[in-house]
Amino acid sequence: MAANRFEQVNEVQPDAITLSLRKSASGEVGAVIFPATASGGRLNEDKISGELPAVDAFRSAIKLANEMKVAMVVMDPEDVWKKDWGELYTPIDG
Repeated sequence: MAANRFEQVNEVQPDAITLSLRKSASGEVGAVIFPATASGGRLNEDKISGELPAVDAFRSAIKLANEMKVAMVVMDPEDVWKKDWGELYTPIDG
């Protein structure tokens, strides 16, 4: 079975759910950002989760992306991503 692939980005994308990962004093954490612009008119304002343990944020982002049928991207400037979650890639601009 092929591993899931997720695009790594440097900022929140207006057309996708963004999983934002970072390190904090309490450990590796994440937040899920769902811009209203990605909701197809279902939301009037951006939705941002509270800070969650990284694995819980990852699971929440996947669940929301699947339910809402929206792409998911990842911001991970501090290398929190776990390889067993799938492949994290950066597209090559050409």
